[in-house]
Amino acid sequence: MREVMAALAPYAGNAIVVGITGSPGVGKSTTTNALVAELRSGGRRVGVLAVDPSSPFSGGALLGDRVRMSDHATDRGVFIRSMASRGHLGGLAWTTPQALRVLDAAGFDVVVIETVGVGQSEVEIAALADTTVVLLAPGMGDGIQAAKAGILEIGDLYVINKADREGADAVRRDLRGMLALADRREGEWRPPILKTVAQTGTGLAEVVAAIDEHHDWLVRTGELARRRTRRAREEIEAIALDTLRARWGEVGTSAELDTLAAAVALGESDPYAAADKLLRS
Repeated sequence: MREVMAALAPYAGNAIVVGITGSPGVGKSTTTNALVAELRSGGRRVGVLAVDPSSPFSGGALLGDRVRMSDHATDRGVFIRSMASRGHLGGLAWTTPQALRVLDAAGFDVVVIETVGVGQSEVEIAALADTTVVLLAPGMGDGIQAAKAGILEIGDLYVINKADREGADAVRRDLRGMLALADRREGEWRPPILKTVAQTGTGLAEVVAAIDEHHDWLVRTGELARRRTRRAREEIEAIALDTLRARWGEVGTSAELDTLAAAVALGESDPYAAADKLLRS
């Protein structure tokens, strides 16, 4: 993995990274399928990372997203990869940043990351994507539920899917009201609220236009560089912590960890002192 990432580093950083998130049932896979079709109509090469829930038996992805995106199976300008979340919270798989770098370096113009749909834990996508698209749908809960899920803080675009259903205008009104409460400075991006019917492709052209407009704003204001630097920082920290855990196992500290844990459980030590001893070892 280290050798591959080192070889790919000079070629990455050119793709627009779009994250699609939302509660289960809002139509993320159908919207992703329609979005890919709209992007392809403009001649762009598209990579898709679809994070599926892990099978409780094999630990692998259920591949439900590939079934819904079968329209693009023979298109050489589209690459779809399902990934198992393997219990990782935040709606993403542990290796999603590395898979993103591979698709970026392979020359895809846009990489779409569709999260697993875990509801109130699904805010990690905001740290990985350049543009985060939050999907909602009528009948999936009111605006208060959206606020509880934390999605009002992470969205760059809000898309009300299944807008042909009753209640779509009410969802849009609730969203507008809550977004209006946000304290935004002059010149800050103001997330648009769009309506789509992904099943028929209605409204997807406007979504692509809004994504492009947001990307232009990111470049113009320098926010794109800041977001990508923050993304790299978090990836470095995650790798460093994972490496540290692996080294603890290599040097045989598991027995020492058990001893320290027993001391904390008996009240003979506190967890901070135990952690300090473990790090010194």
